[in-house]
Amino acid sequence: MTALHIPSFTTLQIELKEHIGWLRLNRPEKANSINQAMWDELPQALAWLQRQTTLRVLVLTGNGRHFTAGIDLAILRRERDAIAANACGSRGREGFLDFIESAQHAFNAFENLRVPVIAAIQGVCIGGGVDLIAACDLRICSVDARFCVKEVDVGIVPDVGTIQRLRHVIGYSALTELSYTGETFDGAKAQRLGLVSQVCPSEEALKQTAAELAATIAAKPPVAVRGIKRNLLFSRDHSVADGLAYAAAWNAGMTMGRDLDESMAALSEKRTPEYRD
Repeated sequence: MTALHIPSFTTLQIELKEHIGWLRLNRPEKANSINQAMWDELPQALAWLQRQTTLRVLVLTGNGRHFTAGIDLAILRRERDAIAANACGSRGREGFLDFIESAQHAFNAFENLRVPVIAAIQGVCIGGGVDLIAACDLRICSVDARFCVKEVDVGIVPDVGTIQRLRHVIGYSALTELSYTGETFDGAKAQRLGLVSQVCPSEEALKQTAAELAATIAAKPPVAVRGIKRNLLFSRDHSVADGLAYAAAWNAGMTMGRDLDESMAALSEKRTPEYRD
C-alpha cells in the first residue's frame, strides 16, 4: 500500500487517520490570527481533503491556547495603504474587493467540503474566527472559549459569512445584538444561543469530545452523511417545498446502494455495520 503523502503548509497542519481528518490552524505565537498565507492555504488544504476518499469527518481546531484571533490586522493596513496609493480610488478598491472575495472562497471551502466539519474551539474565537466556525457544520468549545463578532469595533462590516450564515444558527435577533455591540461572550452563552452544542470542562476534554463525535459520525453510512449535509445546506437556502423536492430526488438517486444493503443486514444480524469508502 502506498503511503499517504499529506501536504505541508506554513500556517496549517493536516492529520488523516482512518476516516477522521484534523485540520489545525498553526500560528500559535500569533493566536492563530489569519494572515495572507493562511487565507491562501486554507482552500488548498480543503481541496486536498476533498479528494481523500477515506475522509468521512473533519475536525477543525487551533494549535496553542487559542482557536483564532481573527484576521491579522496587517492585512487591513495593507489594503488601506494600497487603496490610498492608487491614483484611481475605484481601481484601488477593486483590489480590496478581490481580497474579500478570495477570503470568502477560503471559508466557503468548509461549507463545500462534502463531509461534516466539526469546529473544536478553545481560547479566543474573534472576528474572522466567528466567520470561520459559521461555515462549519458542528461547533463545540472548551469552558475557556471566548467569542466576539468584532468587526464593528474595527469599523467594518462582517463580510466572510457571520451575517449570512449565523442567522440560521442563533437567530436574527441574537445575531443583530452581537454584531452591533461587539460583545465578548463565553461558552455558556454560546451554548444558550445555539452557537455551540457542547461546552467541555478543559481543552483535553474538548479534544476527546471532538474525537468521539467524529468517530460516531464516521461510523454512519458515508453516502447518507454526505447527503444529509447537502440537504441541510440546500434547505437552509430554499423553501420547504424546494427542500422536500431535493431530498426526494437525492434519495431516489443515491440511497439504493451498498450502504443501504449493509445497514439492513447489520440491523438484521445485530452487528456493527462496515461501510466501504
